[in-house]
Amino acid sequence: MEGSEAVNARVRRLPPVDKLVEASGIDVELPRWSLLAGARGVLAEARSAILAGREDVSVELEELARLSRARAARLSQPWPVRVINATGIVLHTNLGRAPLAEDAAREVARAASGYSDLELDLSSGQRGSRTERVAELLCLIAGAEAAHVVNNNAAALLLAVEAIAAEREVVLSRGEMVEIGGSFRVPEIMEASHASLREIGTTNRTHLRDYERAINDRTGMLLKVHRSNFRIEGFTADVKLTELAELGARCSVPVVEDRGSGSFVDLREHGVPESEAWEGLRAGADLVLFSGDKLLGGPQAGILLGRAELIERVRRHPMARAMRVDKMTLAALHWTLRTLLDDRAEQIPVIGKLLEPPAALAARAHRLAAALVAVGWSEATVEELSSSVGGGALPEIQLPSWVVRIPSRSQESGKGRNANELSRLLRTGSPAILVRVHRDAIQLDCRTLCDAEIEAISMAFGKLFVDRSARSG
Repeated sequence: MEGSEAVNARVRRLPPVDKLVEASGIDVELPRWSLLAGARGVLAEARSAILAGREDVSVELEELARLSRARAARLSQPWPVRVINATGIVLHTNLGRAPLAEDAAREVARAASGYSDLELDLSSGQRGSRTERVAELLCLIAGAEAAHVVNNNAAALLLAVEAIAAEREVVLSRGEMVEIGGSFRVPEIMEASHASLREIGTTNRTHLRDYERAINDRTGMLLKVHRSNFRIEGFTADVKLTELAELGARCSVPVVEDRGSGSFVDLREHGVPESEAWEGLRAGADLVLFSGDKLLGGPQAGILLGRAELIERVRRHPMARAMRVDKMTLAALHWTLRTLLDDRAEQIPVIGKLLEPPAALAARAHRLAAALVAVGWSEATVEELSSSVGGGALPEIQLPSWVVRIPSRSQESGKGRNANELSRLLRTGSPAILVRVHRDAIQLDCRTLCDAEIEAISMAFGKLFVDRSARSG
């Protein structure tokens, strides 16, 4: 009973909401709604923690006001927050994958800031299709009969299965049952449809005869999924898409290839073994699916290319409306496709970063290192290393790159910050800077940096150097 009384006494010491709002808002310019939400959230968490028996929870007004003010500031600031990507991962899923070009962003702003002919045919005055214009460009680039766009590639897969193989079987190799980001698994996406999954082969070996044996009068689709975020080596066997397409044609079963990441630029001569997305169609697939915000370099979208009859079934399916893309996505995708048709692929940020020669990266690394030395980080050195494509694309590929390396200990004073602590300070600073940590040193990879970011990075490091010097002194 005494313990319960002590807990209740601590709860009663928590300040009322209005008093905490007043204390939180002193000397700060934050909206009242954010201060109110911050105060309520902090008090609710403190109350729950005290009732759970935690003794490390402060009930002092000053500490609660600090926590409330921090929460209010987080709620009221613009989001997402722009970050500087110094990890070298070109398609960083946690950082929004493909960054849009400035011209594409302007197209998005133009589409968003006024009315548009999104679903209106201006020549006839009749209702039009919101995806027709981008579908036309996709067909021009890929040589496809037809195309459709939905909000992401998982939606493209689910919609294709629903439209083509509902109440029937979809044949898939066990070696291609991938799990993508956020713990989403291809078999679970399939289970959400009205189709049945027919597993064939083993994890490491699947043969054409496995597909042949699986086909029956209930087979609705032969599905091939690109192993985008892992690879299998050793005693393996796989079925080429051309072989699968021949089997599908012979048995009148549609063949669908989920490429995961699709590009309209041949990157092989630049060390990235990725053929163009239309290769799947040329290999005989009836439908090819891929993401818009990976190697294509556009906005988040799911793109479907293939036979006109199948695309029409997908487009007319009732679920298509729930998966449709908005005007801003279409504006960015339309710019990206026009840029590719204009042979200006290097103006798409992802493509430009992948194609940038090592000599240019080395020059940027030396400029960055010089800027860091100028603000006090004399231990900054330049090294030749490698970086990743990322984004669930080509997991085994490492691209040659140049980094600026800063050890966690100063060579002069023997004093410094732990590399993980320095990484945290950079990540939580303004601007937020994400780096790699390796062997108790941080690395800033110049493949994902641009020259315009050097000044901001050097200013952030300059502030950290002042803080480090004050702490060491």
